[in-house]
Amino acid sequence: MNTILLGNLIKIRWIAIFGQVFAIFFVSFVLKIQIPLLETLSIILLSVLINFYSYFEERKNKSISNLKAFSYLLFDTLQLGFLLFLTGGIINPFSILILAPVITSASYLPALMTVILSTISILIIILLNFYFIPLDLGAKFFLPEIYSFGLISALIITVIFIAIYAYLFASSSRQISNALSISKLQILNQKKMTEVGSLSAAAAHELGTPLNTIFLILNDLLKEKKLIEDINIAKDIFLLKSQAERCKEILQRFSKNPLKLKDKFLEKVKISDLIKINFDKFNKNKRLILKINPSESEPEIIYKDEIMYALGNIVQNAITYSISTTKVELNYEKSIINIMISDDGSGFSKDIIDKIGEPYVSKNNHGMGLGIFIAKNLIENMGGNIKFYNSKDDKAVVEIIFDNSIFNI
Repeated sequence: MNTILLGNLIKIRWIAIFGQVFAIFFVSFVLKIQIPLLETLSIILLSVLINFYSYFEERKNKSISNLKAFSYLLFDTLQLGFLLFLTGGIINPFSILILAPVITSASYLPALMTVILSTISILIIILLNFYFIPLDLGAKFFLPEIYSFGLISALIITVIFIAIYAYLFASSSRQISNALSISKLQILNQKKMTEVGSLSAAAAHELGTPLNTIFLILNDLLKEKKLIEDINIAKDIFLLKSQAERCKEILQRFSKNPLKLKDKFLEKVKISDLIKINFDKFNKNKRLILKINPSESEPEIIYKDEIMYALGNIVQNAITYSISTTKVELNYEKSIINIMISDDGSGFSKDIIDKIGEPYVSKNNHGMGLGIFIAKNLIENMGGNIKFYNSKDDKAVVEIIFDNSIFNI
């Protein structure tokens, strides 16, 4: 499914129908220009019938497939072509409206369908130059042949230009929209994972006290000789204790934070810890070199899923393209935090280095390219800045700069 709503096509077609009827009656009865009235109204009536059919289709499904949307736009193009054939051909001032379906197709439909519709529109323009019912505009009206040729050329060039122009801008907009949707979904999943981890740790903490009480009572019961002498009761007590111990083991596993951070349930962390966690998560027998300046007192930041996910994408990318080593340098200054992540791989390709950070552009043209796009948007949404470049020895470097106030340090 595309993003074209059938209701919008219906509304636009109603506007076109009323405009066509008004123009025909105005030309016939006000300007007194003779046109085949019955034939033109018949073609408009066909458009009315299509619109009523579309209305019933909309009640079933408001959105339509690419093929059906193309069919509707093709009908609108052909309908306008027949009307122009009956009303003077290419010299009709309304011939420019043949661009409307092409623009819609270029904005929402696949390239192949836009090419087909543009080709049909161009063929209609050429045919209308030779085959049409002329209008009686009086003896004084004369259209030079060179002007007629220029009009056709202008319309054909405009159709091609508008189709390419609209398609390129709409295509990039769709890519960015899809990539942002994916990033929002992935961040939502990250937040859910964090919430589950925090909930598990909190549950383990809260259940620990009653479980310890159960152990105390069971130990006291095991000291009672009268109970121990009864084999069945003793057996039940030992069973209860074994199950309680099992519960304790399960709670201990839950209490281990999935991010290995135990400082007040991820309230505050160090960026170096986030780097290490992500490196351990994605590491494939490679080495991490971590430098912190100043090293003696690294500040803590307020934990955010966004910074965790953004750093994770960049670290994963560095590990993937490194030969053996990933290097991270943290510089804490008075007003900014500077994070430099590099690897010992072959660096960013020259043909895409200026496009890195755009959706579906990846280092060395491998992968989907959404990871860096998502990381870039997350960092910029938090008020940070991210740069991609190659070092003097042609190694890939990702530099992230944050204002200290972003993290309430």
